[in-house]
Amino acid sequence: MTPARSVLVERPGSHRLVTAQEPPVPGQGEVRVAVRAAGICASDRELYDGTRVEGYVRYPVVPGHEWSGTVDAVGPGVDAALVGRATVGEGFRACRMCVRCRAGETSLCTAGYEETGFTRPGAFADHLVLPAHLLHLLDDDCDLTAAALLEPAAVVAAAVLRAAPRPAERVAVVGGGTLGLLAVQLLAASSPAELAAVDPRERPRALALGMGATSAASPAEAAGARGGFDLVVETAGAPGTARDACLLARRGGRVVLTGLPEPGAHGIDPVHLTVSQLTVASVFGAPPAAWSYATEAFRRGLLRPAALITHRLPLESFGKAIELVGSGDPEVGKVLLEPQGAADAG
Repeated sequence: MTPARSVLVERPGSHRLVTAQEPPVPGQGEVRVAVRAAGICASDRELYDGTRVEGYVRYPVVPGHEWSGTVDAVGPGVDAALVGRATVGEGFRACRMCVRCRAGETSLCTAGYEETGFTRPGAFADHLVLPAHLLHLLDDDCDLTAAALLEPAAVVAAAVLRAAPRPAERVAVVGGGTLGLLAVQLLAASSPAELAAVDPRERPRALALGMGATSAASPAEAAGARGGFDLVVETAGAPGTARDACLLARRGGRVVLTGLPEPGAHGIDPVHLTVSQLTVASVFGAPPAAWSYATEAFRRGLLRPAALITHRLPLESFGKAIELVGSGDPEVGKVLLEPQGAADAG
């Protein structure tokens, strides 16, 4: 049996590549996935730096919550026909029994927070074991590397479902990172009269225009359009972007927040909220319905994540990958680890 490798973050700022003699064995109701690709995002950088909110990480841990792969083993009670299927999977390990879970709101599970890659072993590894009910199967001929971005796409899908965009609305997306560019793609499918992308960086603005945005502006330029949008989706999590998103919305408009700012972010003016009669919603993670929406959009070509990938690195290059994500380099988009033999490219 081929040894199984994983990246273990023992504590903030400290990691090592661990090799086991055999891959993990799936238990009752579980599957084992051979990981094709795993994305690194700002949350993984927070995990590595030790700045993630207390209670939302448990060390030591194998990170990796954005992933794709192929089922290569099943545990007792799981249909053997799953072996060989291309798949992605939900990250939240919800109890499935509480009131919120039974309402389909698994990201609000009252049993407490548990998530692949943060409190449970994640996908920065050759193999990942998870409950079979979390899988979302893909077509056999799909771009499995690009599918690693379906986790952030599911978060965006949750935001779009909350936002309920209607044709001919004026829509703005604040933030041109992975979430923002995926949001542009999904929102373009709703036939908006205008779809504006707002980001301080030139490269994300250019990408957004190629993905369905009708205009792209810096935050300073967008300030001239305050109060002009029916719907604003915030994806950046920068100190002022939640406030700015509310200022962009028209009176009676809708705002959905998906970015997760660090402590000390600028507050939203309660007087503005009240006088403008805004509807503000927030999204953290994605319930099953959002995952189904994202995977179907991917299947139909409405989501095209491959264009967001700029770096593909082997598992042993985790250190370099995490540096890229925190570098601030405007040319760095989505960084992937590919356990199954990626060249050190990008």
